Amino acid sequence: MFDNIPAYYNVKLSKIMEPLKLTLLNEEVDVDKVELHQSDVNRPALQLAGFFEHFDYERLQIVGMVENAYVEKNYDDHGLAMYDKIFQAGVPCMVFCRNLRPAQEVIDLATQYNIPLLLCPDGTCGFMNKAIRTLQSELAPRISIHGVLVDVFGEGVLIIGESGIGKSEAALELIKRGHRLVSDDVVEIKKISDTELVGTAPNITRYFIELRGIGIVDVKTLFGIQSVKETQKISLVIKLEEWNREREYDRLGLDEQYTEYLGNKIVCHSIPIRPGRNVAVIVEAAAINHRQKQMGYNAAQELYRRVTGNIQEKQNLR
Repeated sequence: MFDNIPAYYNVKLSKIMEPLKLTLLNEEVDVDKVELHQSDVNRPALQLAGFFEHFDYERLQIVGMVENAYVEKNYDDHGLAMYDKIFQAGVPCMVFCRNLRPAQEVIDLATQYNIPLLLCPDGTCGFMNKAIRTLQSELAPRISIHGVLVDVFGEGVLIIGESGIGKSEAALELIKRGHRLVSDDVVEIKKISDTELVGTAPNITRYFIELRGIGIVDVKTLFGIQSVKETQKISLVIKLEEWNREREYDRLGLDEQYTEYLGNKIVCHSIPIRPGRNVAVIVEAAAINHRQKQMGYNAAQELYRRVTGNIQEKQNLR
């Protein structure tokens, strides 16, 4: 999925063990020192049969019921020897699904090479899907930007603009109206796929909002757990800017404007700020309108259709 994007990040095996429900079999191995660099996984069926060409040893290795049954059937002939070759290659770890515990000799061999062996209760296909999703999230390319991310009617709205223009105040009003804060001031954006960006808050500032003249506000404490959210897919960008009388602002919305993060384009609306404009209501309307467009209805195009149809009717009457 990310063939043209280098892997800038890694993740410690210990960090993903709990969400993937993994249990360590050889506790002598320090999983904090084991790092994963690839989001893809590998089932070493061909390797257990003796074929090691194109073996991607850097991936997380998964042994399912088929691989385990093959090894048990051919254990005395070459099963243990194939495990030895796999461990010699330097794989980061090996996961046995369906709680299929390997022989003690295999565990001892893995310990000798300092390779973690792990048990998982899930089925092989289910675990593979979950592992790939988890690794893609942890290893995704990412950036940090100055802005506010809010969940508005299920749409992730990223509010950007110059410092002091009112991003946090708009977010606070949205929270009072029942929407949820994801991050204030700094938003960490991850590229999960070529079409999906996900935003979250740095751990140190999570659930806090800075309001000039008041200070730091803990949104979770003031408004309750329902007012915050840890992560959110970014669907829309709202750029707040000072009103400029000389600038021509879009009044129809026939043509979408975009901004780009990590190579992904996101719909962007520039909202001019002046006294009396309720930014929170405008953001709500923008989020609902964006959802309508995603569902196939475009109000601007409908208005254009009506106007052109009306003109055509008048011409036909002449």
